Amino acid sequence: MQKTISIIVPLFNEERNIPLIYKSLCQMWGHLPKYKYEFVFVNDGSTDSGAVVLEALERQDKQVRYIEFSRNFGKEVATTAGIHASTGDALVMIDADLQHPVELIPQLVEKWEEGHDMVIGVRTRNPDTGLLYRICSQVYYKIMNAITDTPMVAGETDFRLIDRQVIDAFNSFTERERVTRVLLNWMGFKKAYIKFEANKRANGEAVYSYSKLAHTALHSFVSNSIVPLKAAGYLGMIITTLSGILGIVVFVENYIFNDALGWAITGSAKLAIINVFLIGIVLMSLGIIALYVATIHNETSGRPLYVIRERKLKK
Repeated sequence: MQKTISIIVPLFNEERNIPLIYKSLCQMWGHLPKYKYEFVFVNDGSTDSGAVVLEALERQDKQVRYIEFSRNFGKEVATTAGIHASTGDALVMIDADLQHPVELIPQLVEKWEEGHDMVIGVRTRNPDTGLLYRICSQVYYKIMNAITDTPMVAGETDFRLIDRQVIDAFNSFTERERVTRVLLNWMGFKKAYIKFEANKRANGEAVYSYSKLAHTALHSFVSNSIVPLKAAGYLGMIITTLSGILGIVVFVENYIFNDALGWAITGSAKLAIINVFLIGIVLMSLGIIALYVATIHNETSGRPLYVIRERKLKK
């Protein structure tokens, strides 16, 4: 049977870009004649006339479907809604601003047909980002790979193809605060990568501010690693150990050997050592509490216990 590929396009205030991305996708499909397609546009509470444009496209092309949110819920939720609504054997996620090169979709499909469950676009250059953004991006990937068990390639994006079995597994996730690419990477599966240089944004301005990017990065760390939770406990252990040793040394030198070394430690200094020791105990207690919080987080995050790529069982 002829396979179907779903194209998921989340958008917010992209009225002028909708006809451009639609035209580009239709032209690209000439290179994939043996596949059927469906376009799923997710209008994330736009305040422009994008809904009117989408409605016209839907009447014009029966393969176009769209979802209209009641308000802005964010790109991650919009992408999730598109994945939930897809019916294809595979889907491709792509931004509406034409920064993701549409012409690379046949290469994504080719890698998929070779047996890869996920084909990820890795951005090597973006003309619309400055030096600060690039530095922050590199730091983000280094931290993610250092503190989590979800490996990520520097520069990987939401521009990717995922197979139906990956879609079905993703749809079982119930987390509300989510970063789509992190969840997809967490599942594993067989991956391939295609590098690309991002195009300049077609129209309008990017709505992802540094504050939103920082929120996304912070949530990526918190939802995929308990290292930040354990840090307080480790710090408390170090402080308690060092201050405890120092306290013992001061006590022995001052009260047993009658200040033989002539340190002349004042009462204020002794009080400071006691305070530091108690602070270390408090931090250790927070670390223990953090382990309980981590257990609660893992139990309530809604992720499946395991994900099966292939099942071969004896009858």
